[in-house]
Amino acid sequence: MKALLIIDMQKVSFTPKTPRFDAVNVIARINALSELFRSNGYPVIFIQHNGRKQNFCTPGSKEWEILDELIRMPGDQVISKEANDAFYQTQLHSFLQMNRINELIITGCATDFCVDATVKSALTNDYNLTIIADAHTTADRPHVSAEKLIAHHNWLWSELTPTEGRIVVSKSLDYEV
Repeated sequence: MKALLIIDMQKVSFTPKTPRFDAVNVIARINALSELFRSNGYPVIFIQHNGRKQNFCTPGSKEWEILDELIRMPGDQVISKEANDAFYQTQLHSFLQMNRINELIITGCATDFCVDATVKSALTNDYNLTIIADAHTTADRPHVSAEKLIAHHNWLWSELTPTEGRIVVSKSLDYEV
């Protein structure tokens, strides 16, 4: 069984002061993937960062909310996290085990932080992984552009040594449920 992870696509990260690379198209691709998953009976899981420890992005605040542009349905799961890694002290692993999910399709923000940490944690938890190369995003950093960071991470993930599972980096148009 597989599930779609949508990591930290929250208002805090998508403001005029915090632009994300190719955001409009990334959102459209995530919406298309989530519709595909729902129509095939697979879970869609939104990972939502709770920044109460850093005193920002706190539950109930505007910045904490998931982007209005993302289509959410009543059956979608929402799992809160307080660290970069969506598995760290969250309900994600137990939800996946309870639903016999062994394959994760990963999308979201930020490529170089929460997406990367979750990819590596999923790998060490022996999940089969597909990272959708054009459905994750980040911002420019002082030393490198967002576009180069995304390309670098897509390459890095494709070169990781799998544990028990497999790793695939795929474009959204190439992905089939």
